[in-house]
Amino acid sequence: MTTTTRRVLVVAYDDAQILDVACPSASLEIANSHGAGPPYTVELATVSGKPVRSSSGIGLTGARRLASITGRIDTLLIVGGNGTEAAMADDALLTQVRRLASRSRRIASVCTGAFVLAAAGLLDGRRATTHWGYGELMASAFPAVTVDLAPLYIRDGNVYTSAGVTSALDLTLALIEDDHGPTLAREVARELVAYLHRPADQAQISTFLAPPPGDRVVRDLLGHISARLADDLSPPALAARAGISTRHLTRLFTRQLGVTPARAVRDARTEAAAHLVRGSELSLAAIARRCGFRSAETLRQAFLSHYGMTGNTLRRIPDMPAPLKREPPQTSRSKGNPRGD
Repeated sequence: MTTTTRRVLVVAYDDAQILDVACPSASLEIANSHGAGPPYTVELATVSGKPVRSSSGIGLTGARRLASITGRIDTLLIVGGNGTEAAMADDALLTQVRRLASRSRRIASVCTGAFVLAAAGLLDGRRATTHWGYGELMASAFPAVTVDLAPLYIRDGNVYTSAGVTSALDLTLALIEDDHGPTLAREVARELVAYLHRPADQAQISTFLAPPPGDRVVRDLLGHISARLADDLSPPALAARAGISTRHLTRLFTRQLGVTPARAVRDARTEAAAHLVRGSELSLAAIARRCGFRSAETLRQAFLSHYGMTGNTLRRIPDMPAPLKREPPQTSRSKGNPRGD
């Protein structure tokens, strides 16, 4: 008797990002061990069918030749990485991606793998995302694609695109949840020791993950803010710590971060409080004190402004952390080649 499986085909190439391959394949393997039914089978494929070298130098072996693959595919997944530019120019690869897409129930990409889908014409007329550092390049190279850098991943019809590297885990958990429900997705996340399933609309960049500002004063003050949330972090106190005037402090923060010092402090406190709401059983009043808010009501107003929901609502959302509000910054790297991280 033949066992029905969900066939997942991962398409790689030289200088692919190994995490883009490992995150989905390991997550699906764990889903199988927790009783995914029907289970997943994961196949790696390359144009030649020969091993390829990942960007870290580790070889990816056991690949099949793309042209030899027949039959139905459940999920076609294109990875990203430093080799994306060459992959976009590989006519044999694009031809096979288009052919296999027509055989697939759904199509997905990780990080700059979205460029390969776009080059194959599979994102025309669709909304898509990619790593925040390459959004400007993608929008200019593929005007038929609506590029949205805010979410971690986007589903448009049967096409899924995701942001950089670790968002591959969020995307895969979403696919598992679509296929088998939230309980299995939570079990997989727990085994991976992940912070469970981040929602698609969580922004790619937060106060804690944004690239460090070039100015040493601002960089040092941000470190002080994140480590001393309950302290006096008023503009005069921060200016005194840095040995500069309050006016100059405001100019530095506005130029480097696009926000005032007070806004930067409020954002840092709010995001830290959101993680405590999701990851602890502390009362909102205790969280407010720990994160530097005057009261639980002040924290409530901050949550409403930052997330559009109260702390109690945020705490009740099943196994999801807070969405992060800040938009991803645009950097000069956006104008370079789509190398991926």
